[in-house]
Amino acid sequence: MKTCPNCGNEQNADDALMCGLCGDVFPGMKAAVEMSAVRQASSKDDPPPDDYKLPARRDFAREISGNNWRTVFLMILFPILMVAMGWAVGEWYGGYSKLGIVIAILIAVVYCLIAWFAGDKAILGFSGARPADSVLDLRLINVVDEMRIAAGLPMPQVYVIETDALNAFATGRSPAHATVAVTRGLMNSLNREELQAVVAHEIGHVRNLDIRYAMLVAAMVGSIVLLADGLRHSLWWGGGRRRVGRSGGGGGWMMLIALVFMILAPLFARLLQMAISRTREYLADASAVEFTRNPIALASALKKLDSHIQTTPLKNANRATQHLYIVNPLKKFKPNARALLSTHPAIDERIARLKAMG
Repeated sequence: MKTCPNCGNEQNADDALMCGLCGDVFPGMKAAVEMSAVRQASSKDDPPPDDYKLPARRDFAREISGNNWRTVFLMILFPILMVAMGWAVGEWYGGYSKLGIVIAILIAVVYCLIAWFAGDKAILGFSGARPADSVLDLRLINVVDEMRIAAGLPMPQVYVIETDALNAFATGRSPAHATVAVTRGLMNSLNREELQAVVAHEIGHVRNLDIRYAMLVAAMVGSIVLLADGLRHSLWWGGGRRRVGRSGGGGGWMMLIALVFMILAPLFARLLQMAISRTREYLADASAVEFTRNPIALASALKKLDSHIQTTPLKNANRATQHLYIVNPLKKFKPNARALLSTHPAIDERIARLKAMG
């Protein structure tokens, strides 16, 4: 048996070209793998052209590693943005930048505590979800149990949303306090392999702590928006005059910088939230492949979900919860839509990545 130098898997045949667990090509086997792929892509009657190039191959281990680092980078930017927002508010009100930073941090902490202890219940209430029935929804419960075993997690709560729309989401503050919610339309429209793939995607969110990220990021965005809204109302009712404090009448440039930042900070926060959401969707797709070893099933499920977005919308979804779902329940983004405006990657791009893992 051959041991993989990448993941340590010891269950590879001696003549294997690549690891059966992580998909990493063994040293010295790259040329053999490429020739094998070329032969599969051609036939005796239609040989490949001389300039044929093997499509870039992806594996879930590298997808997970790359997306984790990107998410860490984005999460570091949020506290920086929050502190900068507090500084801007304090500076606007007369040079009390330190006090503004403290107030901003306190607001963020309160928002995070509320999201931590009550966020999942509020989300389930907004979505109209109910606990799954042990008889009527037995297939769903069994599939969730299978996927959580594959992920090595405790059994999450299982909820059902009574709608013909096709969608699913996961929420909670930790794997021990997690919930997976699936629509009735999804259960009725997908075969078992496709349902496993969708549930595996949501279990991936649970294992990767995306459910925690989602709640905390939403709380941080809410804090920044609250500060910006408070300042806007203050300027409106106060006649637009800056309060003069210890800085006296000087500091015109600092005041201008603070004002511009306070206007743009909520937009930056929203864009950052969307960027994190898109990154975690790719990561959950890769995790689903890890659990099921069936990237084609998830690609097939995503194609079905994408075709139903416009015809059967999810009525209880809103802008505050849209980033939680496996596909955006409010709007179908075209492949040429600007990525900054979407909470999810383009379906075509996700399907292409999954097929590249096949």
